Amino acid sequence: MKRIGSEGLIYAFSPANEPVASVELDETFLVECPDCYSGQIRSENVLRPQIDTTIMDASTGPIAVRGVKAGEAIKVRIHDLFLDSQGVMVTSPGLGSRGDLIEEAETKIIPLCRGEALFSETLRLPLAPMIGVLGVSPAKGSVHCAVPGDHGGNMDTKDVRPGNSVYFPVFVDGANLALGDFHACMGDGELSGTGIEIAGEALLSVSKAPGLSLALPVIETPRSFMIVASEESFDACSKRAVKESVEMIADFRRLSTPDAYRLLSATCDLRISQIVNEKITLRMVIPKTVMAELPRSV
Repeated sequence: MKRIGSEGLIYAFSPANEPVASVELDETFLVECPDCYSGQIRSENVLRPQIDTTIMDASTGPIAVRGVKAGEAIKVRIHDLFLDSQGVMVTSPGLGSRGDLIEEAETKIIPLCRGEALFSETLRLPLAPMIGVLGVSPAKGSVHCAVPGDHGGNMDTKDVRPGNSVYFPVFVDGANLALGDFHACMGDGELSGTGIEIAGEALLSVSKAPGLSLALPVIETPRSFMIVASEESFDACSKRAVKESVEMIADFRRLSTPDAYRLLSATCDLRISQIVNEKITLRMVIPKTVMAELPRSV
């Protein structure tokens, strides 16, 4: 099995990045990724204000997928995540949704043992591993790995996890996939500015999704499709998620826009992914009872 190490890292998604590795369609491969701090915090003596934040959310890649062309769509299957033996959570004044509650920076090292995170002597949290940064190259420009967008990137969506798949529009030949920022667990919103940040390895495969014309990423779970939107405000983000979802439902069900809008409102859930990055990320959850597959143009 091919293993792609973390020697090749990017700090922004861009078509100017040269691939550090390539994979075949449907090939299963392993990708090593640092934690979001690029390994700078290994003890509780290291605080957030002391680290180099310009190298945060470094992602392994780009990884070119042979046979994939711009204008197509790909499906990234997340088969498994293998985590380091310890994670970290920091707090710091101003960090997260209510950083004003924090007066002094602190670091908490959280060991992992037998499928649990040892948060304290009396509190163990079940692991729910997920990938914070997963995306493809945009068509032009440069988007920092800490920022989400239509290309994916720092979506910080807890459903990007083993057993699920993520569909992406492809903007450049080869797609140029990159990933990083794993979490041992994270709640919706990532409210303090971090999940349990951790390094690890991801077992992935990539296939083409023929006939799909996507505007933004879509997560597939066993029971639903999740349309992932990232914008600068909650209002803009929710409107984008609703618009794209209504169009997909109307296309799949052959419904008028008003009926698709009504069906969305009766059956779908708008969920917060994260509210602490440069852009916020929301996801619209469409049950497969409503939309059994993504609508295809051919």
